[in-house]
Amino acid sequence: MNMNPSSRSPAAPAGFPSRTMFFVTAGCALGLLGGCASEPDSHLVSAPPPSVQQPATNLTTTTTTTPAAVPVYANGVPTTPVVSTVVVTQTPPALRQEVVIAQPNPSDVWIPGFWTWRDSQYEWMAGHWELPPSQGAVWVAPRWEQQGNAYRFYEGYWS
Repeated sequence: MNMNPSSRSPAAPAGFPSRTMFFVTAGCALGLLGGCASEPDSHLVSAPPPSVQQPATNLTTTTTTTPAAVPVYANGVPTTPVVSTVVVTQTPPALRQEVVIAQPNPSDVWIPGFWTWRDSQYEWMAGHWELPPSQGAVWVAPRWEQQGNAYRFYEGYWS
């Protein structure tokens, strides 16, 4: 073995790792930190995609407006609300699953979401909490009823 002083690396001071050990340790640390920096792809999924609507090739919409049989009280004065009726030939989509959020007030009533008809297409109206207009009032949910080859929409109301 050649012990020529020029071929030897200088001795490391006591307590210091050799250069090779230093680079190995630094490389491992970078490898570990590099692995921490790469996260798997994440995707936010909040709800299933809306159902595919049927083509509206023979779409018929009829909207009529009539006074409601149930009086509504505005500032203590009975008034007759106007109710519109919508009839379409396109089948309504299935109801969506909803998460009922915490009740903000013990008197509030949960009004479930429903499909309505706007701008020549179905539109989802999300559920929400609502304060009844009077004590003992009951919410009658809106609904679609099939009539022959068409579907008639009945608005929801407090009774």
